Amino acid sequence: MDLARSVNEMRQWRRVARRSPLALFPTMGALHEGHFSLARQAREDSELVAVSIFVNPLQFGPAEDLASYPRDLDRDLELLEPLGVDVVFAPQPADFTPPQRRTTVHVAGLTDRLEGASRPGHFDGVTTIVTKLFSIVQPDTAYFSRKDFQQLVVVQAMVRDLDLPVRIVECDFVRDHDGLALSSRNANLSTQERRRALALSAALSAAVTSWDGDADVARARLVEALAAGPGVELDYAEIADPDTLEPLHGIHRGPAQALIAAWVGSTRLIDNARLPAVASATVT
Repeated sequence: MDLARSVNEMRQWRRVARRSPLALFPTMGALHEGHFSLARQAREDSELVAVSIFVNPLQFGPAEDLASYPRDLDRDLELLEPLGVDVVFAPQPADFTPPQRRTTVHVAGLTDRLEGASRPGHFDGVTTIVTKLFSIVQPDTAYFSRKDFQQLVVVQAMVRDLDLPVRIVECDFVRDHDGLALSSRNANLSTQERRRALALSAALSAAVTSWDGDADVARARLVEALAAGPGVELDYAEIADPDTLEPLHGIHRGPAQALIAAWVGSTRLIDNARLPAVASATVT
């Protein structure tokens, strides 16, 4: 497994391997089984696999957890080695996000709500860095988890709009045995907070089970369930169109996406679930 610590090193690696199909999955490190499942899927699908590890400062707001975000490159490299990853691109922040940078990639509309409303500028940071990764690594495919559902939709729109020569592969995300969605930020939860965080997956599971096509009722149930969770401070709970992320109201015939964000202690967590199409629903 090779390690590229600069843009030039990564470009040189790709030039040597330019004739081989390459899969990329971008990460911010602090790797867990959710990341490893993407690596294994990429390994099955492609001749070469690249992983990027970069804690992107552009997607963190001034009051967010950039400084405390878990970092351990040596551990991440050790865990990736047996997965058949060919190259890890772990650029230095000063090299990858120089202070004199003036260009931002912005996806309008999709980034104004949900995470975009709670974290202004977050998605501009995501799309700017993902565009740079695609330009430097030059993957044929890129793997993104549905865990960050809005990010997935935003990146898909960016690739379409800019005609980028990358195929985005949607991947299921992994939950722990008790239902908690795997996240690098879970490491910041105390034992008690981790138990309290189960309210998120429990609320989504109940929403899926009770889903009858009524978006307003489903949204109200989500809010009620999370408001009742001890130690859980709700940021948002939404029932949205999976393609446009527009909030849904009334009876909805097609599939919907339930998306939530909440604070558990000082840790902000997100989760989501697909609500399937309801054959008996009627639009009024």
